[in-house]
Amino acid sequence: MSGETKSPEAAGRSGGTRPGRASGTDADTASGTAAVPGDLAMTRVLWPFMLASAVGLVPFTVYSTFLVPMAEVSGGGVAALGQLRGLGGLAALAVGTALAPLIDRVRREWAAAGGLAVLAVSAALGTSGEFLLLAAFCLLVGAGTAVLNPALTAAAADRFDHDAAAGRAATLVTATQSLTALLAAPLVALPALVWGWRGDLWAIAAICAALALYFLLRGRRGTGAEAAGATERPGYLESFRLLGALPGVVPLILVALLRTAAFMGYLAYLAAFYDERFGLAPEPFALVWTLSGTAFFLGNLLAGRLLSSDRATVPAERLMTYGLVVALAALAGVFFTHSLWLALPLTALVGAGHATVAACVTTSLVRRCGSLRGTALSVNAAGMSFGVFLGAGLGGVGLALGGFAGTAAALGGLTLVALVLARVAARSPAPAGD
Repeated sequence: MSGETKSPEAAGRSGGTRPGRASGTDADTASGTAAVPGDLAMTRVLWPFMLASAVGLVPFTVYSTFLVPMAEVSGGGVAALGQLRGLGGLAALAVGTALAPLIDRVRREWAAAGGLAVLAVSAALGTSGEFLLLAAFCLLVGAGTAVLNPALTAAAADRFDHDAAAGRAATLVTATQSLTALLAAPLVALPALVWGWRGDLWAIAAICAALALYFLLRGRRGTGAEAAGATERPGYLESFRLLGALPGVVPLILVALLRTAAFMGYLAYLAAFYDERFGLAPEPFALVWTLSGTAFFLGNLLAGRLLSSDRATVPAERLMTYGLVVALAALAGVFFTHSLWLALPLTALVGAGHATVAACVTTSLVRRCGSLRGTALSVNAAGMSFGVFLGAGLGGVGLALGGFAGTAAALGGLTLVALVLARVAARSPAPAGD
């Protein structure tokens, strides 16, 4: 570690004003605090990050959408190819944790360019259809997104000096991801009618390569002051120590892990639940999936907007608690109701509640971690990758032992623990200026 070691509080709040970052408005308010720009104004600044964030979700969308024809070409079978998808999560967990401090030690644009380059290579490999190369595709997509997503979120936050604006910028990027997850399937299915799934992957490779070049050139335009500031970063292991010492950060990351486990475990068995309880075939169930995805997108978008408002009266940690209570009650209601017309709004509430919590965690990490926000967001993303496996596994155990009531108990238990940790985070000292 070069230079003087900062205290955890100083490291967390030293995000400061950096060259190249936009202020919240052209002029500060009378109180000296910059107002938060509108969503359109922020989108004009953040569109490259939002576009790259959207593209990062497409490779696995193509893989999931065309799993059957890919299995036929590879000769590996649908079950075997489905299991390869898990390699991406393991790679994201390992790479996201190992490289977390490096996100704060290099220019965000360069980290994003590296992640996009890995995605471009992975998509090109996937076009072969060979089983081993598809395994490499899954590993590389997981590794690439583990770097890309936190780099983009941190870079978006870095564009604004005001904490509320930085948090809003980060949630705009995550909201774009949730919208992409909702719309990506038809967007990749329609072009595939013309050029097939291989054409989709070649198109992704080309777009990722072009974006990687854009971010590489954009990163080279950074100022000397930014480069000088990078030399004052804490060392690799020191970054983890400082991050863990920041008030409320560890509970927030654990909330994100457990929330993801509960939500993804719920989604893993939602189709089976609607089929058994209400007799919904896959085609009509697609509407339920759309309802859940739309609720998640709107919840994420509106929660982020509320938290960035100058008139916001609810702190992020308190809103996070409300979101978890709603998600817990709605999840229990979904699995215990026998009325389709009650299950549908409850399904929407589960999505909205979890989206609110996701926006609150991102906003709180951005505000609390300052110059360590890249490390925090990377560790948070890695934790959520682990949460996907934890939720699916515990949900399956609950289903085997007690049917859908057992699944509700297992996933509800995860949400309840997250609720306790949210209260711990709420009692932690907030960063200066909040």
